[in-house]
Amino acid sequence: MLSNTCKYAIRAVIYLALNEKENRKIGIKEISQELDIPTPFLGKILQTLAKNKLLLSTKGPNGGFRLGKAADKISLLNIIEIIDGLDLFNDCLIGLRSCSASGDTDLHCPIHHKYLPISKQLYQLFKSETIGKLAKELEESGGKIGL
Repeated sequence: MLSNTCKYAIRAVIYLALNEKENRKIGIKEISQELDIPTPFLGKILQTLAKNKLLLSTKGPNGGFRLGKAADKISLLNIIEIIDGLDLFNDCLIGLRSCSASGDTDLHCPIHHKYLPISKQLYQLFKSETIGKLAKELEESGGKIGL
């Protein structure tokens, strides 16, 4: 449902949230190693998030990344919209041009009426779940963000 790129982005932002207490910028190599994500690929992802103001980025020997706003103000939907876009919620599940999940047309695919409520629920879930909540739940459960 979500692309691997989007999953990596979410994991990286959660990692930054979990480590923000140290009030330092975290280097890309550290994040890459901890999350087992190829460094060049992760770099592109994090730069995209920084360009969209979700992260702050500093270059140089003491550079790195940190959250651009409070973890409780970053929803999963914010990340999904930047990385994958909102097609998941707006386009036809099986790709028919005459159908859209948003209901803009009277012509719908055979699964439209079953998928529309699920799509709306997913949208609300991703909108309401914040990086702050997820990071806190991970900490409390002793879970790990790395593989």
